Amino acid sequence: MHASANRLQRVTNPGPAPAPEPKPCPSPGPNPGPATPRTHNTTFPAIFAFGDSILDTGNNDYILTLIKANFLPYGMNFPDKVPTGRFCNGKIPSDFIADYLGVKPVVPAYLRPGLTQEDLLTGVSFASGGSGYDPLTPIVVSAISMSKQLTYFQEYIEKVKGFVGKEKAEHIISKGLALVVAGSDDLANTYYGEHLEEFLYDIDTYTSFMASSAASFAMQLYESGARKIGFIGVSPIGCIPIQRTTRGGLTRKCADELNFAAQLFNSKLSTSLNEVAKTMKNTTLVYIDIYSSFNEMIQNPKKYGFDEIDRGCCGTGLVELGPLCNKFTSLLCKNVSSFMFWDSYHPTERAYKILSQKFVQNDMGPFYDN
Repeated sequence: MHASANRLQRVTNPGPAPAPEPKPCPSPGPNPGPATPRTHNTTFPAIFAFGDSILDTGNNDYILTLIKANFLPYGMNFPDKVPTGRFCNGKIPSDFIADYLGVKPVVPAYLRPGLTQEDLLTGVSFASGGSGYDPLTPIVVSAISMSKQLTYFQEYIEKVKGFVGKEKAEHIISKGLALVVAGSDDLANTYYGEHLEEFLYDIDTYTSFMASSAASFAMQLYESGARKIGFIGVSPIGCIPIQRTTRGGLTRKCADELNFAAQLFNSKLSTSLNEVAKTMKNTTLVYIDIYSSFNEMIQNPKKYGFDEIDRGCCGTGLVELGPLCNKFTSLLCKNVSSFMFWDSYHPTERAYKILSQKFVQNDMGPFYDN
């Protein structure tokens, strides 16, 4: 744990002590349901995804880890009903966003063998299920660390230069959209799950460290040539089925402590990114709030056509995740589209589609201006 201590000592001004745990966020008001995202003249030549299982399109298939989803029933609603390593019954946000922006229907995993030149030129996912801003998080589950994802990105850039030359490659990287989603595994697993950091640091200090790490990642993306960078915050992870099961008591209510931690981190992430953005030239660096949209869906499930919001479709829906959600031991719900969660941790394809549409409709504006 000595290395952990050295890492967190570098965090300065962690901010005030946490305020009392907030009550559940009120509904942000009427919000139209899924609709075709609006179109713009701006085009994005590529999309690049970094972070954890929310954007991992199959990289974990090709590393030694137990955190995998390359078996049925994962992928049962994906084209051709193929389990690709996506932690979902179908497509995930990286796919939907790329599709809505007119880049391509699905985003391949960078580590997938046999990628074509076209696959690479239009972008890939470097994300890895189980990764996080705390370097300890991916180590525990043998996921691809954020620093290794950056190494792969730099390797990718060299490949693109080999295909189209330096000038065109720099255009693809600078005009492409780089999305980062991480933090959930740091909080749910490393801090509150395994308690690996909880005994050493209070949640205020830990979330400051996470935000500092995220800002550093943003700067390294910038130094690699990315100029359109979006960081998506942490959702109300206290309300995912497995946290309701393990922390929600007999009634399986949302775990307020985790939701508070998510909001605390999101606030610090937004502030940290605003500060680092001031040092970047000709760059759009944006914090994207997912907490509010996700929470609104939980508070108003019928509005979005969901009947089940507190358990996953796979198995009992209370604890199944990864290897525990398999075709041999797990029964499936009858109507997956009525479930907000696929397993005890990840949303269904339909929930992801709604969230991705909201993102493209409401949060893409700054990227079109640059």
